[in-house]
Amino acid sequence: MSRSPLDPLVRRIRIRRPWRLAAEATALLVAAAVAFPLYWMVLSAFKPAGEIQSTEARPWTLAPSLDSFRRVFEQQEFGRYFLNSLFVAGTVVVASALIAFLAATAVTRFRFRFRTTLLVMFLVAQMVPIEALTIPLFFLMRDFGQLNTLGALILPHIAFSLPFAIWMLRGFVRAVPEALEEAAYIDGASRTRFLWQILFPLVFPGLVATSVFSFISTWNDFLFAKSFIISDTSQSTLPMALLVFFKPDENDWGGIMAASTVMTVPVLVFFVLVQRRLVSGLGGAVKD
Repeated sequence: MSRSPLDPLVRRIRIRRPWRLAAEATALLVAAAVAFPLYWMVLSAFKPAGEIQSTEARPWTLAPSLDSFRRVFEQQEFGRYFLNSLFVAGTVVVASALIAFLAATAVTRFRFRFRTTLLVMFLVAQMVPIEALTIPLFFLMRDFGQLNTLGALILPHIAFSLPFAIWMLRGFVRAVPEALEEAAYIDGASRTRFLWQILFPLVFPGLVATSVFSFISTWNDFLFAKSFIISDTSQSTLPMALLVFFKPDENDWGGIMAASTVMTVPVLVFFVLVQRRLVSGLGGAVKD
């Protein structure tokens, strides 16, 4: 009896199938473990006060309530905090993306003295913990008169976002063939035109990937907001709104969970808007 040429392939698929099922099951378990805190946060935001304070924690509620969200939106400064966070995060994303794009192009396309030293400094800057620089940054912002202003939040976040963004964008800029740049110059394109009309669209997926990092780190920042905004609460950002629900006698966990849920919504919306570009940006750079 003759064997079909497809028999080895079928046998190989049958052998690999259990391993694939195990990998998929493991991925689902990991995804469930990662998503469970988010689910519990949203669930606690909709639970009535009696269920939140109950000693018997249940992963469901039969009487969802919007009281926690009502207390959040009744806070007089909540809307101002939200707009401040949106302004700070948006400014950091745009400024860091543009500066990182120009810097990555410069260190990739041009040869100059101390170029390697500069790249090493970018890498070293990523290794320094933010907590170690908070006090020096506080005195620096005080000397420049930036305390109690949104600039005290924007400038440090731009500085901390740039090293990662420059290192990541270097790969995208380097992957763009130099022949493409030479062809553009032969066709009469200036360096500025090549930079913004040809190179910028090609590395845009990388810009999106770095922008996600900048947006999340800025939007969720509590350390700088607590350290640099001392007296003028009108300049505070959204994470500071959580402090309203921490009370000496008893914390309002429903309000805390509701405010955290509201804080998470813009991040999810941002991910939905850039998910396609993000996947291509993390997947690799442009190929010749």
